[in-house]
Parts: sequence; C-alpha cells; structure tokens
Amino acid sequence: MTPGRPVPPPLAKPLPDLNDANDSNEASDAAAAGPAAGPGLVAAYGATSSDSGLVPLTVARRTPREDDVEIAIEFCGLCHSDVHATRGEWGSQNYPLVPGHEIVGRVTRVGSTVADFAVGDRVGVGCMVDSCRECESCLDGLEQYCERGNVGTYGARDARNDGAITQGGYSTSIVVDRNYVLRVPEGMDPAAAAPLLCAGITTYSPLNHFEVEEGDVVGVIGLGGLGHMAVKIAKAMGAEVTVFTTSERKFAAARELGADHVVLSTDPAAMEAADRSIDVIIDTVAAPHDLNPYFRTLRVDGALFQLGLPSEAMPPVKPGSLIRRRIAYAGSLIGGIAETQEMLDFCAEHGVVSDVEVVRADQLNEAYDRMVAGDVKYRFVLDARTLGSPAEKADV
Repeated sequence: MTPGRPVPPPLAKPLPDLNDANDSNEASDAAAAGPAAGPGLVAAYGATSSDSGLVPLTVARRTPREDDVEIAIEFCGLCHSDVHATRGEWGSQNYPLVPGHEIVGRVTRVGSTVADFAVGDRVGVGCMVDSCRECESCLDGLEQYCERGNVGTYGARDARNDGAITQGGYSTSIVVDRNYVLRVPEGMDPAAAAPLLCAGITTYSPLNHFEVEEGDVVGVIGLGGLGHMAVKIAKAMGAEVTVFTTSERKFAAARELGADHVVLSTDPAAMEAADRSIDVIIDTVAAPHDLNPYFRTLRVDGALFQLGLPSEAMPPVKPGSLIRRRIAYAGSLIGGIAETQEMLDFCAEHGVVSDVEVVRADQLNEAYDRMVAGDVKYRFVLDARTLGSPAEKADV
C-alpha cells in the first residue's frame, strides 16, 4: 500500500480580494454575464438560534453567474455535523442557518461558460462549494486542505459572492460554481447516493490514499454512518474487513454489510487474538476512546486513520505502541473534488450506496434526536419535495 494523490480538477479564477475594487467590478461583470432571470426564493428548513430546532425558512438564492449551476434538490443527507452546527455545539454560528452538505438533484440552469453540465443532469454537491484555487493544496486537487480555508456548503463566508453566508441543502434549490459540482451516475438511487457526498468520500479517501487492494486487511472501528460506508467501500476494493464494536448486538449487522470478522473491543481475549492482523484501521467513533489497544492489532507499517472528531479529549497515545511497529497515526478530511468524483464512479461501478431512511421535512427534529441517540441505520436523508413552498419574503 502506497500513498497516492488524485488528479486535480479544472480550475477557474482565483479567489478575489474583497478589498480590491477591481475584483469587485469583475464580480459584478460576471454576474451581469449570467442568465437574465433574477435570484429566486426557495423553501428550506434551518435553525434561527442554537435552541430553535429546525423550522421552515425561505432562502434567497443568487442569480446563476457564468460559471454557476442551478440545482433543483431531490434529496439531502443528514450528517451528525449538521446537528452540532445548528445547535451551536462547535462554536458560534451565523443564524439563520440552513444545514445540509450531502446534496443530490437535477440541473435546472447553467451559466454561459458551463459546458460540462446541462439541464436535466443529475448532480451532487458535497461539503464545500469553493476554495482559493491557487494554493498548493488546491492545485494538487486537495481543496479540502485549502491553505486559505475551503468554503463550506453552509455556515461559511463566501468571498466570491459578496461575503454572503452559505446556506445548505435542506432546501429546494441551490446555486453552486460548476467547479464544485459532481456528476451522479444515473444508475444510482439518488436518496441512497446522497450520503456518499460526505460519509462516502470521508471513508473512501484514506482507503484510496493507502491504495487498499485485494489481500489487504482493513479494520473499521464503529458501525454508524461512516463505519458502514467504510465496510462497504473496503470490501469493494477487495480487502478483508474486520469490524471492531463495543456491542454484540452489531455482530449480525456487520456481517450483513460484508464484514469478514467482528471483534468485541471490550473483550481482552478477542483483542489479543486480533494482534498484528490489520493493515489499516478506519476509526469512525466521535466519542473519546483509548486507541492503544487498536494499535496492537496493526501489522508493521500499519496505519490508523482518525475520522471521528470527539468533542472532548482522547486518552493519550503511548508512543511505544507506534514505535515498535513503525505505525502511523493519521487524520483525514473528506476528499477533493476529483477524488469525490472518482469515489462516485467507483461506487456506481461496484453497486455501493448508503443504507438510508428517508424522512419528511416535518420529521427533521425527530431525526436529529434519533441521530444523537444512535437510533438510525445508517443515515437519514431528507426528501426535499416535502419542504413546501417559499414565503414571499426571504428569511436568509
């Protein structure tokens, strides 16, 4: 297994300096060059404060500019990070806030310079809608690691669009620069494909980075939204998969997903039996837990990728656990645009999608509570057709 990099996407103009009058004029000219129709009001659900829950809102979407794609949203996945963001658990937010970064829909309009998408195409939008496009990471096709910070699909300041705060996919329509739009293969179930835009690429990227292939053994810690995707994708890559879980109730579910082995991580004897049996571990758990027992299951030159982001401190890592087997402890963040497209094509080829439960707009708050309680198998997806109609005046 050796590290690799995706092919970078085609780039457009670099991020403008909002303090530069010339750049502002160029942005105005670009807007004037787009389709003649004005900005539209769309129905959405979002939070108006950290304790408001999700309520109906109306969002004003910008007029598509020359490089833009307008998308009628069909489905949007619910990610646990949406809960953290709307409830203010990851710091202060700009409210009102419409979450959602696992978006699948149909193209309804394109800008004058857009040649790679057409009206009617099924497309997707993931966790980011822009980046600086000129730093080393962006030029390498690693926009998720943009040195100036990528622009998140919601809750981020969008410098290319007058500094507006981005609003996400719990809405009926969205306008996105074509460089950050993905093509969703037509054969895929659009609802089940939506979580691939976050959970899918988050687990695919570290497996792809280490070029997991037939003969490798992949360990997966946790069997939730991320974990079940890690199992499916690793199996599609030809790997043998071992799932580590704290619950015997998940043994059958892990095997149904394709796991070859299931280890009860609270059983010292079972963990000892797994010693030196794994090449790479994908850790999806977002609660504090001791990693040292898992390091002992890795072979020489193995690696553990941390994907879960606990809100509290983790128990300390013992350096000896790493040194004795030249083990790497690494993190990974979603994937770049080219790699995300590669992931979608890979999943379509191998019949991989997420296991989902589709919910209506009026079930969103209940779905959030169920996510926190772990009562979902394995991802919720919003049916955007249930959002209703926009009001006459925008809330956002």
